[in-house]
Amino acid sequence: MDTASSSNQRSLERVVSQKAMQMSNSFPCQICVVGFLSGICIASLIMATLTSIGSFQFSHFSMLNLSFNSDLNSTIPQCSFKPKEIQRLTDLKSRKEIEQDERVSLLYSAWNCVLNKPTSGANKCLLELGINESNLLNAPHLENCKAKSQLHDRLDKRIGNDSFPPWTSWNPVAATTDQNQNFRSKAVSEGAYPPWIAGSDEENYPLTRKVQRDIWIHQHPSNCSDANVKFLLADWERLPGFGIGAQIAGMCGLLAIAINEGRVLVTNFYNRADHDGCKGSSRSSWNCYFFAETSLECHQRAFELMKSDDSLSRGILTTKENYSSKHIWTGPTPRIWGDPWNYLQPTTDINGSLVVSHRKMDRRWWRAQAVRYLMRFPTEYTCNLLNEARHAAFGKIAAKMVLESLVGEWPKKENGERPKSDIEKYVWSNHKPWIPRPLLSMHVRMGDKACEMRVVEFEEYMMLANRIRKHFPNLKSIWLSTEMQGVIDKTKEYSSRWNFYYTKVRRQDRSNVSMAEYEGSLGRERSTNYPLVNFLMAADSDYFVGALGSTWCFLIDGMRNTGGKVMSGYLSVNKDRFW
Repeated sequence: MDTASSSNQRSLERVVSQKAMQMSNSFPCQICVVGFLSGICIASLIMATLTSIGSFQFSHFSMLNLSFNSDLNSTIPQCSFKPKEIQRLTDLKSRKEIEQDERVSLLYSAWNCVLNKPTSGANKCLLELGINESNLLNAPHLENCKAKSQLHDRLDKRIGNDSFPPWTSWNPVAATTDQNQNFRSKAVSEGAYPPWIAGSDEENYPLTRKVQRDIWIHQHPSNCSDANVKFLLADWERLPGFGIGAQIAGMCGLLAIAINEGRVLVTNFYNRADHDGCKGSSRSSWNCYFFAETSLECHQRAFELMKSDDSLSRGILTTKENYSSKHIWTGPTPRIWGDPWNYLQPTTDINGSLVVSHRKMDRRWWRAQAVRYLMRFPTEYTCNLLNEARHAAFGKIAAKMVLESLVGEWPKKENGERPKSDIEKYVWSNHKPWIPRPLLSMHVRMGDKACEMRVVEFEEYMMLANRIRKHFPNLKSIWLSTEMQGVIDKTKEYSSRWNFYYTKVRRQDRSNVSMAEYEGSLGRERSTNYPLVNFLMAADSDYFVGALGSTWCFLIDGMRNTGGKVMSGYLSVNKDRFW
């Protein structure tokens, strides 16, 4: 009887297993389980009746129950407790997401084709991707660097002998009529201001617009050959150990000397531009990266005078060697505008308190004005560097944003090339390239800087970032600049709450390596290009966290305070060592 009972039990188990497989394909798993358990109970009662000669052993039911559970688990592991329709919708959504990702990658690659490449090379690259140039979507994060450089060139030159650049025209390229030129000349003479200052007067240091206008006029005399025009000709500092920040700070001091003495500052050899990226006459010159500090005519005149001993002896021309280091670095601030530094709004936070005043208010104000003037217009080369950095950091985000805004498919639908409207050419084209805003820039300076200032860990910088976010909860993006790889590695600890962006460059693994040694390992071109990109990105960001004990951060602060960012504030982990 035990043998017959065991045989019946195994038969029932096979039936149950087969039934479970069939039912799992047509009903929710929960219903299947309830049905099977009910069937087991009925079958057990029947077996008890049929086997009344022997006693029904409860252990058989237990064994059957365990065997059923085991077989059920092994035969329907794919049970996901979801109806088929939901699963089909999920699969469809996944396919759409995959297709969207492919389109984003395609558009990103297409933009990469036209980035800093000649037209012929760009067209060939696009055709390889199966895209016509006429069907390429606009890249909101990229600038037309050639057109922008041409515009800046017009805004930085006098028109004719005595008139001024078209600063008052909303479209300097199109405004060419005599009536417009007469209006511009009158407006400039009555106080028109240069176009490289953004924001209201309240959002900039006191008198910024007037000072920038006056510096430009001082540096661009109408006749450079006039006997009354004197010059100061100076190379950029190139002593070992001098970083880019120190070089710029030194030139700010020389510009102050030139203005105090009524001279036109003319810069000469710039060692950081001595590389193959700077072509032609821009090699070894500041104007590889930014527009020159004076006109080409004044530059040529200064070099003519340099050949004459009489010009040097009579003081018509001076050089950097005529001035002591103390005079250059700590000389008097120009006072032809009074003392506007006494009216600076306290917007710098150190250790939770606003800095109301300090011993070097005048130097802070002047360096801000000087660095803004020297960097007033980036060249086409610098514009291209910024395009590359934005594309690497934000390109795929921009591609997704553009594709989501489309009505219809891309690139399947061929729209053909549509001529741009006037508002696109003359109004919208003047807008800054897109970046994910609000954006916080953070410069973490460590390494060998410990000999000059108090160095703090990345965690303290992030504490300040969180303070800003507490007040501005929509802030999620950080543009991070640092020379230390360890700082980049630590961003992973904050990636759940923040989006970090940074330039792709090899960084230091050890803090005891000098900055000069690190820059030497990168090479002249890369070690100059990527810091300047970070500098300009910091100047354009909505918020900034840095270390005022660093000259680099000090100059970034100056660019922001003459670029409409005063009221954004500045959170610093330390103060300048001279305050």
